[in-house]
Amino acid sequence: MTSPWPTGSYDILQKDLVVVFCGLNPSVEAAKTGHNFGSASNRFWRAVHLAGFTPHRIAAEDDRTLLRYGCGVTAAVGRPTRSAGEVGHAEFRRSAAAFERKIAHYRPQTIAFLGKAAYEAMTGLRNLEWGGQGEEFGSARVWILPNPSGLNRAFTLEKLVEHYQALRADVGEPLFRFASSAHR
Repeated sequence: MTSPWPTGSYDILQKDLVVVFCGLNPSVEAAKTGHNFGSASNRFWRAVHLAGFTPHRIAAEDDRTLLRYGCGVTAAVGRPTRSAGEVGHAEFRRSAAAFERKIAHYRPQTIAFLGKAAYEAMTGLRNLEWGGQGEEFGSARVWILPNPSGLNRAFTLEKLVEHYQALRADVGEPLFRFASSAHR
């Protein structure tokens, strides 16, 4: 049976997580290896740890351990590309309904879009600010965080961590309580 929404080896999901971090789309490397944010220049794992989501920095090849801390990872568009710039607004719009059903199915408390492009294209909203949006997507509260890609030179690691810490403070959950109950 095929899934009613795009899935892939890049998905790190289970029901009722506190936060699901949503990348634009998987890299070719993530699709091949099944591990997210594996590029040496990507700052996701450092930012998530320094912001307090995990007690230590997780290696990309251990990305599924993120579930232990009440967090997951998915992508707005399932098509792997060498560069996220290869995914246009029309492709984000076409994936919106199925992606929203996917989020509704997994029921995270918060979905954190990594960058503005996907959420803007999916909703038609413009001029969004970083942070909580006061809206829901698939019944999850929406946050927009800067994209941790090493190509995003507008944000230093320190600035990324500030934004991720704001989300961490907002969710307020003792995320480490998931460590003893997580399953794959």
